[in-house]
Amino acid sequence: MKIDKLKKRLRKNRPMTTVSIRFPEDVIDDLKQVAPMMGFSGYQPLIRAYVGQGLRLDLERLDQELLPALVNNLKKRGINEAIIIEALAEASQEPKPQ
Repeated sequence: MKIDKLKKRLRKNRPMTTVSIRFPEDVIDDLKQVAPMMGFSGYQPLIRAYVGQGLRLDLERLDQELLPALVNNLKKRGINEAIIIEALAEASQEPKPQ
């Protein structure tokens, strides 16, 4: 995950929206029981943490699958491999402060 995106995700005052989702009652009961043991103030922050964790894993997995396909497509279009490697190295570096 890019540094700027990660910094935005770590901000406490990010805009929120209300979502309504149905869960079985026993799942909610379990979440309420587990939340304080995991250091959460309630079951809703625990759900947000679970969703965020799963989302980050899926985004990372998708990024890892997309990159090889992109590199292969660039090679098929005649882009020199050395140029691709150089571009990837530059893109993976943290932006320098201005």
